[in-house]
Amino acid sequence: MRKLLAIALALVLLCGLAAAASAEQPKHKVGILAPAVTHGWVAGVAYYAETRCKELSDKVEYKMYTSENAEQMTAQLDDLVTWGAQAIIAFPQWEGMEVPIQAAIDQGITVVNFDIEIAAEGVYRVSGDNEDMGAQGAKYIVDKVGPEATVVMLEVPTSGSVSELRKKGFVETAAEIAPNLNIITYATKFTREDGLKDFADILVSNAKIDAVYSMDDETSIGALQAIAEAGRTDIKVVTGGGGCQEYFKMMPENQDIWIQSALYSPRMVMDAVDMAVAALEGEAVDLVKIIPTTIVDRENCADYLDPTSPY
Repeated sequence: MRKLLAIALALVLLCGLAAAASAEQPKHKVGILAPAVTHGWVAGVAYYAETRCKELSDKVEYKMYTSENAEQMTAQLDDLVTWGAQAIIAFPQWEGMEVPIQAAIDQGITVVNFDIEIAAEGVYRVSGDNEDMGAQGAKYIVDKVGPEATVVMLEVPTSGSVSELRKKGFVETAAEIAPNLNIITYATKFTREDGLKDFADILVSNAKIDAVYSMDDETSIGALQAIAEAGRTDIKVVTGGGGCQEYFKMMPENQDIWIQSALYSPRMVMDAVDMAVAALEGEAVDLVKIIPTTIVDRENCADYLDPTSPY
């Protein structure tokens, strides 16, 4: 009897020690800062970030905010600091976020920037290879329409380093492989509405266009609509970027235009969450993780269709 009591007491003690050990390992507090949804790709970022945090619910407690501008995101970052966030995954689409992000880092908070490159010391970053996306776009266009074609480049200055790097990759590669390429540059935005409106005007101003270097799938969807509505048959290539399922489905349907996308999936934000958690757990983590470029067109788009994707 005494032996049984001793065993029972030992088991109770072990259970108590296990519970105490568990209590000593609280969940990591992770904050997510994303722009308000004005674009399907941005919606995908918020969706996949939250999905990954839920998958890591045994070790992560999270709060997610979406914002309309830098001022609102800064206020939300302050809220996360007050909440006790140990790591923040930030997708700062606007200028002016460098100072508050640096302040958070200086307080000992792990900050992982998604997509956007900003000047903050000690910030981690997960991004696609924006410069290589531009380089691959130039190679694709030259391969399809030749080295002396007329190409409209749709840049998006409001997107900061994303547009700058994609433009850099495109222009420098074109200069190297097709110095006689005629590049005409216009500014637009990463929405199909702006793609439609702006490209309709571009078509009126340019009687002959061989290809369009667009940096974004949704911009490209708008441009393709403008091309169809204008009845233009001269344009043989429209590039894109992102990973939009609707855009992928258009690729085999239009045999007159090579519709291309440099895959830049919002699922990459899951890597940003993983990077933050790994850093909090003391693992060795590189400051920057770059996801390689994958080109999708009518020949392989079936491999990238995902019925579960919100984008």
